[in-house]
Amino acid sequence: MSYLELSVLGAGNMGRALIGGLLRCGMRPEQIAVGESQEAARATLSRELGIAATTDNAAAIRKANLVVLAVKPQDAGTVLAPLAAELQQRRTVVLSVAAGVRIQALQSWCGASVPVIRAMPNRPALVGAGATGLFAPPQVDASHRAMAAQVMQSVGQVVWVATEEALDVVTALSGSGPAYFFLLAEAMTRAGVDLGLPEETARRLSIATLHGAGLLAQSGEGDLARLRAEVTSKGGTTEAALRTLQAGGFDDLIARAVETATRRGRELAAQFGGAGR
Repeated sequence: MSYLELSVLGAGNMGRALIGGLLRCGMRPEQIAVGESQEAARATLSRELGIAATTDNAAAIRKANLVVLAVKPQDAGTVLAPLAAELQQRRTVVLSVAAGVRIQALQSWCGASVPVIRAMPNRPALVGAGATGLFAPPQVDASHRAMAAQVMQSVGQVVWVATEEALDVVTALSGSGPAYFFLLAEAMTRAGVDLGLPEETARRLSIATLHGAGLLAQSGEGDLARLRAEVTSKGGTTEAALRTLQAGGFDDLIARAVETATRRGRELAAQFGGAGR
């Protein structure tokens, strides 16, 4: 891992996940400074990861060459604006994981000279299996992009998108996506129970299937159609089930769900003046 002096502003779930991932990847605790207002969160960070945190955000960013903004979207401006002079003086990279907060808003709080990058991780980052979309405006150079990718890769896979608007689609697809799979597993569990399985048995089978299918998809070089075909015997049970899903408009339903989530993300961003969830 290339050398980083990192500051994390916000030690909630995502902040702690990133810190834990970076420590697992070889970063040393003394390379990480944390700003966190809540005493309970500071205590959890110290107890679980051995990292000391401070309520003084200015002190937390003083030596950093990259600052991760991991606060609630509505708190982003309150946290960043008082740090603008320090960020501008050192041209510290700001990597925001605050959902929906636009580059324009971040730049207004940090200053135009500060390199700002947005990241949209998802909840599986908490277990090191995340998927993160990254966007940086053209003026952010390759070395700064590499630093941001390095941080987010500590908790899973990363992809770069070409426009900030594309991050709204990332939010709807992979950000909200775990809930779609959980909903499917819930429905499969209920179906198993309705057909006679004990609830615990149906739940365990659904969860194990969800997990195993994900592992197969990761090992299958991304060819989802081939993987589906390999488990679908002609005239068999899987083919019958898939035919029922397709007849019910499965593809269209998923497309409309992702489109609706994308639209709602944009509405929330506008509603909160650049900070939506």
